[in-house]
Amino acid sequence: MTMILLVDDDKGLVNLVFQSLIFEKYLCEIAYDGAEARRKLADPVFDFIILDWQLPDATGPELLQEYRAAGGAAPVLMLTGKNSVEDKEMGLDSGADDYLTKPFSVKELTARIRALLRRPQEVQDNQLRAGDLVVDPKNRKVSLAGQAIVLLPKEFQLLEFMMRHPNCVFSTEELLNRVWSSESESTLEATKSTMKRLRKKLDPEAIYIHTKHGVGFIFQTENKT
Repeated sequence: MTMILLVDDDKGLVNLVFQSLIFEKYLCEIAYDGAEARRKLADPVFDFIILDWQLPDATGPELLQEYRAAGGAAPVLMLTGKNSVEDKEMGLDSGADDYLTKPFSVKELTARIRALLRRPQEVQDNQLRAGDLVVDPKNRKVSLAGQAIVLLPKEFQLLEFMMRHPNCVFSTEELLNRVWSSESESTLEATKSTMKRLRKKLDPEAIYIHTKHGVGFIFQTENKT
């Protein structure tokens, strides 16, 4: 069974989430502060982590950076009351796989857990995989059904970013800030053009990259019904 670590100091929220996770047949342990979270994060038993942004003695991004630096690879869903693009960037940069703003629906929480547990897994050679698509970040190579796909540098960076954050919707502005963050002259049109080229080369039938009209783009690994 999937073992989840829930880290939050709001005991009312923790109780609600804990009961929902147990109902969904997950195993769950709780940490109410940073010190307790650090002790439990050192144990590789956890398959998934739900981490609050602000704890009495630590911040979620701080704990997450320590966890990733120590080799922790479990998917992490960050809970926060912050909702600006800058805050979302900080959470993702610290190693979060997804980001849920309070207040939230428990149904949405459990849906996101299921989605993240189905995400493309990094294997020992650090390749990213989703179906027939394989991305090798170290050697900057992409293949689809065994056939090499040649991508321009920004196309590759955009694909790698989306595969590392599967089933998450990003607006064009968010992609601009995340993938072109160091290039002050980049524009929304450049981002859109790169996405268009990437989809034409890699995914003309929209198997992986989907448009959420009026919202943004998503690299989808869940089966559509």
